[in-house]
Amino acid sequence: MTREEYISYSLEYNMFFSRIMKEHLIFVESALPIVNSGLILEVDRFKETLEDFLMETILLSNGIMDEKVISSNELVTPYTLKAEMITEYYTGICINTDITKLQTNLVPKPCPIYPEGLYENIHLLNIKGINLMNNLISIKEDLYKSVLECKVYIWLYPHLLKHVIEEAEIYLKILEGLENLDENVIKDELVKREVFWNEIMKEHSEFIRGLLDPTEKILIDTADEFAELFEKLEEEAKEVLEKKLPPGEITKKSKKATEDIIEFKTSAVKGLTNCKIKAIILPLLADHVLREANHYLRLLKTTCI
Repeated sequence: MTREEYISYSLEYNMFFSRIMKEHLIFVESALPIVNSGLILEVDRFKETLEDFLMETILLSNGIMDEKVISSNELVTPYTLKAEMITEYYTGICINTDITKLQTNLVPKPCPIYPEGLYENIHLLNIKGINLMNNLISIKEDLYKSVLECKVYIWLYPHLLKHVIEEAEIYLKILEGLENLDENVIKDELVKREVFWNEIMKEHSEFIRGLLDPTEKILIDTADEFAELFEKLEEEAKEVLEKKLPPGEITKKSKKATEDIIEFKTSAVKGLTNCKIKAIILPLLADHVLREANHYLRLLKTTCI
């Protein structure tokens, strides 16, 4: 890949995934009982470290971010700031909302200028990101193991903990690919990404279903339908990959399903931030899964088929 591609992809993926990772820690911190105060403090410190990393990424990205990334609402949505403020109020966890304000105001330049030394700074950023992800994966895996062994109680599904480990691993794989200048990691076959992201969309639907109040029957049924749909699409994508079939039809289906689930998730964020939905879902979690769907939709739109 070219130096410009390396810089652009590095900023794009660090900007998206480091926010996702720091929010994972907010969800973990909010769900641990006070008996785990030491672990809560460790998680909070790491969350602050990731906020610093995200802020560094934002400062390096001035005027270089792709317009399609900014306009996709995968970095922030119109609801992110409000969701953060409500989540901070509910949990008492400090959230650096200045990051959200800066990301909301990101503006791309038609002809970006790459300052001298930026390539080297991006390299240092990626190396820092790789080290952070290795440490974060270790923390998440230790917690997951402790929960499975009934040594720690947490108000999160064990499978959700596994889910956030897998997302950290894909981020790490992307950073390592960037540092090896391996464009295949970035420009991989779309259908491979579809297998991964269709599974993520399926699990989002399952988690939402399980966190809704039992009286929210219409929303529960809708979440069930999306879980079934994306499970089917995941299997179809695997078959296309294994049999080396043309990917056009499965990609078209994935795109339509993702557009539909974005509409569902948007309604959920609005309902939760306006206290119109009965659930045990943090508003920031709802916004979090919406941004991941927005990211996936951009991949489906911008990858050549």
